[in-house]
Amino acid sequence: MVVEGGDDAAPPPSPPPELELFLSIGLDKRTAENALVNNKVTANLTAVIKEAGVNGCSKAIGNLLYTVATKHPANALVHRPFLVDYVVSSKIKNSAQLDAALSFLSNVGPESFSVEKFDEACGVGVDVSVEEIQSTVTAVLEENMNAILEQRYHINVGNLCGQVRKRHPWADAKIVKEVIDEKLFGILGEKTEADDKKPLKKKKEKPAKLEDQKNVVVASAPPSEEEVNPYSIFPQPEENFKVHTEIFFSDGSIWRAHNTKEILERHLKATGGKVFTRFPPEPNGYLHIGHAKAMFIDFGLAKERDGNCYLRFDDTNPEAEKQEYIDHIMEIVEWMGWKPFKVTYTSDYFQDLYNLAVELIRKGLAYVDHQTPEEIKEYREKQMNSPWRDRPIAESLKLFDDMKRGLIDEGKATLRMKQDMQSENKNMYDLIAYRIKFTPHPHAGDKWCIYPSYDYAHCIVDSLENITHSLCTLEFEIRRPSYYWLLAALGLYQPYVWEYSRLNISNTVMSKRKLNRLVTEKWVDGWDDPRLLTLAGLRRRGVSSTAINSFIRGIGITRSDNSLIRIDRLEYHIREELNKTACRTMVVLNPLKVVITNLESGSIIDLDAKMWPDAPSDDASSYYKVPFTNVVYIERTDFRLKDSKDYYGLAPGKSVLLRYAFPIKCTDVVYGDNSDTVVEIRAEYDPLKKTKPKGVLHWVAQPSPGVDPLKVEVRLFEKLFLSENPAELEDWLSDLNPQSKEVIPDALAVPALASAVLGDKFQFERLGLAN
Repeated sequence: MVVEGGDDAAPPPSPPPELELFLSIGLDKRTAENALVNNKVTANLTAVIKEAGVNGCSKAIGNLLYTVATKHPANALVHRPFLVDYVVSSKIKNSAQLDAALSFLSNVGPESFSVEKFDEACGVGVDVSVEEIQSTVTAVLEENMNAILEQRYHINVGNLCGQVRKRHPWADAKIVKEVIDEKLFGILGEKTEADDKKPLKKKKEKPAKLEDQKNVVVASAPPSEEEVNPYSIFPQPEENFKVHTEIFFSDGSIWRAHNTKEILERHLKATGGKVFTRFPPEPNGYLHIGHAKAMFIDFGLAKERDGNCYLRFDDTNPEAEKQEYIDHIMEIVEWMGWKPFKVTYTSDYFQDLYNLAVELIRKGLAYVDHQTPEEIKEYREKQMNSPWRDRPIAESLKLFDDMKRGLIDEGKATLRMKQDMQSENKNMYDLIAYRIKFTPHPHAGDKWCIYPSYDYAHCIVDSLENITHSLCTLEFEIRRPSYYWLLAALGLYQPYVWEYSRLNISNTVMSKRKLNRLVTEKWVDGWDDPRLLTLAGLRRRGVSSTAINSFIRGIGITRSDNSLIRIDRLEYHIREELNKTACRTMVVLNPLKVVITNLESGSIIDLDAKMWPDAPSDDASSYYKVPFTNVVYIERTDFRLKDSKDYYGLAPGKSVLLRYAFPIKCTDVVYGDNSDTVVEIRAEYDPLKKTKPKGVLHWVAQPSPGVDPLKVEVRLFEKLFLSENPAELEDWLSDLNPQSKEVIPDALAVPALASAVLGDKFQFERLGLAN
């Protein structure tokens, strides 16, 4: 924000004192600022630094102290100063040792323990050098050479790391991974097209019977009907005469919910025998990936059966609904590839719902109640009837009319269904059908001051819209008796109800309440923050609806338990889709200037760069132009002052190939204020390409002499939460990943990116996908 007004302008607020404290232990500014956002992390980190008694330390020690502050087991806080001392004194040097220490302390809790056993458990005194790691990695790779040459880059690197860690459990895991990657590149070279393809999994064959072993014919098992068509599990509309569910009452009676022949025939005549489903979101927030599963089932079933799917807004709570959410839902449904048969609102049926409530009262199956919410809760817990449950029907009719006309204060009366307060199912405890709210409705205006509940309206509107398949998540299964009780009580058509498992994905939260809190308290940058698994957030991150629907189809629509699905599975489908649709380009995140001394400063060589790895040489549309001049920029991490035989970046006296361009050789290094700060590289290029270096680097050049390359802001995103299941944590906000977002304001890009428009997707060569 620009503040005008000269001397009257207020000075900028001074940073909190804790920021300087956190920076003093080597934390980068972003991590320090993120820590300040969380009061619990701020307090813990301040206490740990105080326990450490340091006025500054190395970044390595600082990062370990940060881990202690955020991950130390709560049951062993008495031992935290002891652990902090081990970190500061470098007895514990890396994350592997610290993880072992935290695990050890978590097991012992507040009890005393043997320091000798602690040291042994955490590898204290064990120092694994880089040379030892390199030697062990070489030995492990030699032992696995046949598999490496056969599988190439499909080899399980995690398994290789595990073999190294078995021999050196206290080695730095990051260094182990880097050494393995470097040596694998030295063995295999650049990845080929085949390396980028996912290997086909071989299906296990059942052993042949003894009598058939002589003539074994190997054939893969055919896919099940459900795998080919996930909607095959659902019955046809004309089959909807069977008993849906049995409702057991405490007096021993049983209602068997089903459609009579006459009701079903009227329904089939109205629908023409077609499938009718509905996608019924509440307009009180943005849709998330769980809604994508609901859409896949609701819209997908209707499409597969050549039927129709309503988009119905369940707008029974006027206080929580906004037009913004309605507009978003309508737009995102279309983006997901679905087209509603008709857009409806529960409020379209308010008059029908009211008339049916009056009918329910007349049948003696509903009554006006005056209990407070606290009293209702108490009576339900004790399975006791309300004192007003058996009031005369005429009295309830009059009071309900008074409620409708606004003659009774809000909170002083509700209409409750007369179900079964002694039932074994708490959802039969006389659920509320109507409550008073003197709030205008976004869609219905100010006509009503009484509004139906979800439990009352949902099933009735399903029936009024002749829904054939009412599909919802498993937590609604316990409400099925109430759903059918109401329809049976009113003599209405009963849809087929089926529940499926809720979609739960790791390292995120899915409840609207939690998502709303993240947004309103500004823990994230709005409903479409790319770190959220809202559909708007995924789209902003560059994910396509095709990838999301592919992921949903892959996990299926079964009634299995609500197990947690790792986010890696979603990311696999995203990569598979974007690898086909996101063209390649070059961007340098942390630029280091390279001056080509044997190329004239005014020279510009236009080169062809591939938009796709397998771009055909005769297809000009698969290439884009990149200028090559005497000033180029490479990643700072692609240059080292000290070379080694297993390093493939640039170093003094060494050559690398600039992708799509020429080999260059480093001839000189320009330093800054000290010998550790490199500000510029001098190099010579090989115009005839006689040199054949192994290392290949991406790069960006000045488009013309003296003109800086295109600057772009790049945002790097990681998982929003540190734990796989943050929703289970009492203080779930403290589990937010402080490093979930990194903004790089001055990355450099090739000129072709200047013409990019909103929604374009690119894959940065050697870096990854971007939107």
